[in-house]
Parts: sequence; structure tokens; C-alpha cells
Amino acid sequence: MLNIDSLQNGIVIDHIKAGASMIIYDLLQLGKLDCCVAIIKNARSEKYGKKDIIKIDGDIDIDFNMLGFLDPNITVCVIRDGKIQEKKKLTLPKELHNVIKCKNPRCITSAEESIEHIFVLGENNRYRCAYCEQEYDSKTAKQL
Repeated sequence: MLNIDSLQNGIVIDHIKAGASMIIYDLLQLGKLDCCVAIIKNARSEKYGKKDIIKIDGDIDIDFNMLGFLDPNITVCVIRDGKIQEKKKLTLPKELHNVIKCKNPRCITSAEESIEHIFVLGENNRYRCAYCEQEYDSKTAKQL
């Protein structure tokens, strides 16, 4: 069994869908951090069979909305003095700001670069652009 030391102060991103940890690593730009980051891929999970885990030995700001959008089953634990100070179970966020982009060429966000890309969660857990109502299609969208 692989042994990764426990954290004294940091963040644990747990219950990541197996194989998705590198996408999160890139989106959170964890490679730019000057601290220890451990990625555990395909760990055994009673609930999911397999899961990924990311352990960050240090304080960083995390976009919980982006993580919840990527995988609403993720759990984030904030560790202080070797103990879990806070545990957050993520869900699909009601609103996303600058996480995904509207693909409608007639949308105001296509013409004006300074406008935020805002998507609102609607029926059937689908996101729509707040400006033009274009539905976000995760099947045709490339990786964030």
C-alpha cells in the first residue's frame, strides 16, 4: 500500500472522479505552487470503486464553483494543525463566472472581451448563458 504523509496545514481534494485529477491540477495551476502537491490516482473507494485525491501542503484559494461544476461529488477538507478544520461537500453551483464560455457568436460576450461569462443553472441541471440563454453543451465543449 502506498503511504502519503498526512498534512499539518493544507487542503485535501477528495472523491475526484478516477482519472480527472490532472485536469483539476492544470485548472487550479497547482504546478506553479511552491509547495508539496501529491496526486493519488485510482485509489480504492468503497463508494465509487476508484477515485483520485489531491493533497496540497499549503494555503491556496480554490474556486469551489469550478470544482463543483467539474465534479459535484468532490469533497474538500481544510487541514489546520493536523486536524480537519472544515469539510465541504461540493454541489453543482447555481451560477458560474468565467469558468465556461458562451459559444454563441451573436452573444455579447463574443463581441465584448471585458464582459464576464456568466452561466446560470437551470432545468435538468443544465447551464445557460445569462445574456443570450445559449445552453452549454458539455458534449461538444473541449476541456475547460
